[in-house]
Parts: sequence; structure tokens; C-alpha cells
Amino acid sequence: MHDQPLAENSLVIAGRHFKSRLMVGTGKYRDFDETSRALEASGTEVVTFAVRRTNLIHSAHEPSLLEVVSPDCYTLLPNTAGCYDAHAAVRTCKLARELLDGHNLVKLEVLGDETTLYPNVIETLKAAEELVKDGFDVMVYTSDDPIVALELERLGCCAVMPLGSLIGSGCGIQNPHNIRLIIERANVPVLIDAGIGSPSEAALAMELGCDAVLMNSAIAHSPRPVQMARAMKLAVEAGREAYLAGRMPRKDHAEASSPRAGCITAI
Repeated sequence: MHDQPLAENSLVIAGRHFKSRLMVGTGKYRDFDETSRALEASGTEVVTFAVRRTNLIHSAHEPSLLEVVSPDCYTLLPNTAGCYDAHAAVRTCKLARELLDGHNLVKLEVLGDETTLYPNVIETLKAAEELVKDGFDVMVYTSDDPIVALELERLGCCAVMPLGSLIGSGCGIQNPHNIRLIIERANVPVLIDAGIGSPSEAALAMELGCDAVLMNSAIAHSPRPVQMARAMKLAVEAGREAYLAGRMPRKDHAEASSPRAGCITAI
């Protein structure tokens, strides 16, 4: 696997194949035009949006997200942002499926409180179990607890998405050791969801072995979102290539780049 070029290592989630390993949200941009340009620059194929905060219905008074993010161009990933219990999250996913003509790929997130937006693991597990039984393909936002990640996989989630740090914080990956433990044990794709603030942090996520990265604030809050979207695209690609190539081993001593054998000796 590691000697294959990037193009031959497509991301597969619930039977769907993607060339891009960067997923991007639609919130916090100045307007739909900026959203559209940033998405295009990112090269993303998967676009997530909060069902409870997004207008999906064509109206003369309010523009619809679907006018900018066409299902013909992107795979839509409705999410349950703003839900604080399993009941609300399940209901939101069912609403999204109805509005999107049976679309069943969703991002589940059940939050613990408004201050940290940290996942409520107990309610997340409840909602995940119910949604999977109801035929949804569930990508799930969770803590960086390896045991919880395994349980979500066992329940049938098609991807686990541990946070790097708090949503919108831009603090990067605070616990790379736990992320690596999740990756080593998982049999489904692992994506960093939340906390990425810079291209170097996105690259690190991929170098750790993550299958993809999902972000919104890091792009939308940049003074130049379109340029940052392009930078994130390149960072994710570089990080993936580095992971496939393999890092050189760390050493406790120096080692010259050129061997001493055959050197011209001083006269």
C-alpha cells in the first residue's frame, strides 16, 4: 500500500469513493459567493452543513445553499450541529433525509454544552445506534477516546471523527498519541474533525495516518479564505504523501548526508 501513488489510494466511506481527503464546511463565510469560491479552491468533494441552521428550500426571499453547493458537484454531508441530545440529533437526520430525497450519509454530532462544544459521548452512542438501525451511513464526531471510537465502529458507524481540539478553537491536535491509537485499532476511516487552524496542522493529521480532515473555521476565518482553502488542499495532499512514503527514523546523533568513503583526502 505504501508504495502506491496518491491517486491510487482513494478514500472510501460507506462505499463512496473520493479523491480528495479534505472535507469542508459551509458556515461562517461572508456570503454564498465566498463559500462557492473557497469550496472550489479546496478541491473538496464532500461538503458539510448544519441542517438546523441552513436553508435548503428554494425561496424568493432567502437563497438556498443548494443553489451554491449542487448535489451534482459535491457529496452533501448534513450534520446535526446544535443538537444536545440523541432525540434531537436523530430527528435532525431524518429531516435531512426527507429534504434531500432519501440521502442517508450524515455527520452525527451531539454536543455536551455550549461553552466547549465537546461531544456528549453517552448521547452520541445512543443516537448512532438508532441511526444505523434506521439505515443511515453515520460519520460520527467524537472525543479522542480510543475505546469510544471502537464502540462507535462496533455500532456500525462508517467513519469515526475524533476532535483535534475544541470546535472553532484552531488549537490543532492536542493529543496526537490518542489519535494514533484510534487509527491503529480502527477498521473504518478516521478523520480529524475540529480544531485544525493551519495547513501545518492539517498535514500533521495526515502524517499521523488519518484518512481525511474536516474543517470549516480554519478556512472561513482566514482573512483570505479562498487562498487558505487552496493551502489546506495542498497540505492534506502533502501530509498523505508523507504518510505513504514513511518518515525517516529519529536518531540521537548526527549522520552526514554524504558517506566518508571515497573522499578526497587533504595532501
